[in-house]
Amino acid sequence: MELIEHPRPVASLEEGAEMLGISPRDIVKSLVVKRSDDTFLLVLVPGDRKISWSKLRAAVRVNRLQLPDADVAFAATGYRRGTITPLGATSAWPVWLDVTAAGRRIALGAGEHGYSAFVDADALVAGLNATVADITDPL
Repeated sequence: MELIEHPRPVASLEEGAEMLGISPRDIVKSLVVKRSDDTFLLVLVPGDRKISWSKLRAAVRVNRLQLPDADVAFAATGYRRGTITPLGATSAWPVWLDVTAAGRRIALGAGEHGYSAFVDADALVAGLNATVADITDPL
């Protein structure tokens, strides 16, 4: 893992990718998703994609999932939106990585604004016992 400090704040994912010298697809958003039983999972979504709710529900084998509000996401992970990372969260929630991010180096939130963590996606999957699946659609 390599921790990179951003030289300045950015207004968009595209601007962040440009600043880091990478493609938007290489910035992977860590999204907190809530199940109907009030448990959570972390869904890792490349920047050029969005969650496919039907694919994710089928993969997780549940009928209902939702994005919780910011306070609930913070309580579940210990991180504020825009900084959420599967690395060092307050609870070891299951992690799902979209298949399009596998096999390459990706940038994740690092737990604090102004930083990115660059990791090998396959090493991340192995280290977190994450599930790799087709769970997104193009933007």
